[in-house]
Amino acid sequence: MTSTIEPEVGKSRRRKEDERLITGRTRWTDNLTLPGMLHLAVLRSPFAHARITSIDVTEAKSAPGVVAVFTGKDLDPESAIGMPCAWPITPDMKSPRRPVLASDTVNFAGEGVAVVVARTSAEAHDALEAIDVEYDELPVVLGLENALAEGAPLVHEELGTNQNAVWVFDSADAGTGSSVEDAIANSEVVLKRRFRQQRLVPAFMEPRSCVVDPTGNQLVMWSATQIPHILKTMTAATLGLPEHKVRVIAPDVGGGFGGKIAVLPEEMMATLIARRLGKPVKWTESRSETMVAAHHGRDQIQDLTITANRDGTVTGLKVELLADMGAYLGLVGPGVPILGAFMFNAIYKFPAYHFACTNVFTNTTLTDAYRGAGRPEATFGIERMMDELAVELDMDPLELREKNWIKHEEFPFTTVAGLTYDSGDYEAATAKAKELFDYDGLRREQRERREAGDPVQLGIGISTFTEMCGLAPSRVLGSLDYAAGGWEHAEIRVLPTGKIEVITGASAHGQGHETAWSQIVADKLGVPFEDVEVLHGDTQSSHKGMDTYGSRSLVVGGIAVMKAADKVLAKAKPIAAHLMECSEDDLEFEAGKFTVKGTDSSTSIQDIAWAVFSAHNLPDGVEPSLDSADTFDPENFSFPHGTHLCAAEVDTETGRVRLRSYVCVDDVGVAVNPLIVEGQVHGGLAQGIAQALFEEAVHDEGGTLTTGTFADYLLPSAADLPSFTTDRTETPSTTNPLGAKGVGEAGTIASTPAVVNAVIDAVRHFGVNDIEMPLTPMRVWHAIQHRTASAGGLGSEAGGGLGSIDASGGAQ
Repeated sequence: MTSTIEPEVGKSRRRKEDERLITGRTRWTDNLTLPGMLHLAVLRSPFAHARITSIDVTEAKSAPGVVAVFTGKDLDPESAIGMPCAWPITPDMKSPRRPVLASDTVNFAGEGVAVVVARTSAEAHDALEAIDVEYDELPVVLGLENALAEGAPLVHEELGTNQNAVWVFDSADAGTGSSVEDAIANSEVVLKRRFRQQRLVPAFMEPRSCVVDPTGNQLVMWSATQIPHILKTMTAATLGLPEHKVRVIAPDVGGGFGGKIAVLPEEMMATLIARRLGKPVKWTESRSETMVAAHHGRDQIQDLTITANRDGTVTGLKVELLADMGAYLGLVGPGVPILGAFMFNAIYKFPAYHFACTNVFTNTTLTDAYRGAGRPEATFGIERMMDELAVELDMDPLELREKNWIKHEEFPFTTVAGLTYDSGDYEAATAKAKELFDYDGLRREQRERREAGDPVQLGIGISTFTEMCGLAPSRVLGSLDYAAGGWEHAEIRVLPTGKIEVITGASAHGQGHETAWSQIVADKLGVPFEDVEVLHGDTQSSHKGMDTYGSRSLVVGGIAVMKAADKVLAKAKPIAAHLMECSEDDLEFEAGKFTVKGTDSSTSIQDIAWAVFSAHNLPDGVEPSLDSADTFDPENFSFPHGTHLCAAEVDTETGRVRLRSYVCVDDVGVAVNPLIVEGQVHGGLAQGIAQALFEEAVHDEGGTLTTGTFADYLLPSAADLPSFTTDRTETPSTTNPLGAKGVGEAGTIASTPAVVNAVIDAVRHFGVNDIEMPLTPMRVWHAIQHRTASAGGLGSEAGGGLGSIDASGGAQ
């Protein structure tokens, strides 16, 4: 029997959740108001490193509307364990205790030292002015190499070092490849470069916020978080609370990008104070607090060595990283660079590979996961190196990549880093991207501009990338000493009228889960898309889950939904056979109906739902329920890939960069909703391009964040970005039954090196082989002036001062 119902999977449906989100008919954490609720405001240190010699809160306690004032010493006895870190990457990793509020020493500018509780938010913030704190300033250490220098000031004196941990992977030791030192010694080309990954602010739309109500049978916390289930467990463990008495709700959350993956001091602070006072409390940060106190991302120095033969065959890759942890360790912060360890080799067949990362403490806000989490850093490094190698070998950079990438017929392929890529077709994605981009035509135009001495030069940037999505197989995480698993849970409830409720442990913060999950279930059970409701974000209704990050929602959480739907059908089948008085073997299911093969006799899933509800006529021994659940733990990551091509025009007289065109062809496996995929790619491109050209968190020599507002920290608008040309190829993943690969971070991972490669390509004939991100007009202009002056060409000044210009040293 042929179905006449159009499949939902693959349909570009508008998101069902958008109506309430766009019109504001929804519930954010900050618009919650509970009876008797009090408001919190945090006093933050203006110093990056100082001893607290005294805190006088007398005047603040008598300020209008103030109910209480707490310092670190007031809260310390109930929070002795400190903020959790879930990823001890080495047995000897140093993990200093981070208190809820600093009581003795502040270690970064923005660390909380006191909290006011008042009847209104305005009164709480006004009273902060009345708190008198005396500080004894201590030496500040900023910069990764400065922190490791002999005699450097220590962020935590008790540790005796600013080195947090050293993590090493070597293909020769692991048995996945040969010795990289042998490759360096024996290869015809050895190329070294240093790249800087600047510090970034996640800059989500909705600032962090939490409300804690201790007045019921359970302590209830509402939080603008990506991880309600993890937050519940960590709150119980951190504060010594019985977990079954804690309920966490993530209502509609306005963006996260990894920035809401933390377990926050403020959430623990609010919980302690709510319990102490016996009243609900709310804390919502200002935007300026977000900038200084929420975690930052990236912040690495990458020293890379690539080896090859003169025919372009790569022979080895050596990666030495310094990664800035900030003053404390985030929930998964130490492991973020380690995720990149498995991606530096990218799509290429390196026979030898060595990776070493040193994590370092500095007197800055901590770093943790930011969209892509380690993988953008790795992709940037290897894609920049492939361009540098192509120049050294006088090869077209796409030709060099194709010579070394894994061919489509070689999948599955086990890489030098030990991962098995299950499927892909880099040739197909690149061929389509080249056609859409007019690669050959733009190369001709580039040559013409150079020959004409045009002041506006054209550069072409390439990024052929892959990433590992679907974080992650639990056994793999266990082998990397991560504290939790990588499974995900889902339940399906079939209501008496045949409507469907899906309960998912993957909690959305803008990704469109409610729409995509409805499409999956509509196809599986043959019910209308509109008849599916998706519930998430409440640990009472969704009692287990591992939450949302690492492009895992669809390829782990969505698969749990699929498998739960399969179990619904398995439960329904014997009931259908009983109702139609036939054998189960004679039934087939399609388009929402069980049909007796070769006949018109059928019964719908809705009919079966009502029969189960009434329970008047069920087979003996069959429970009156179709409700089903599944916990899916993937056997492998998924590996989306793509080819991104960027054409950038650089005004050599001003340094201004204009992106003329941007083409990307991504392979994300099976797309459940192409419209959502398109949106995810567009958003990711904007963030990756922003790193290349606009964003940077900068501290002055005293450790004060000088880019603490959006007037100083530049986020691009639509006017700053080109119209993107996007397309897809499709090689289904073999690691999950849907064939999906993940898309949430692809644009961010691929776009940064594509843009930087384009700008460098435009000015390389001036002798420029690197410019530190972001590539501001001043930095681009300085790089051109410095190199042309050094070569005796145009430009009368060296333009000095930017260490990034010479970051590659003399390695040619």
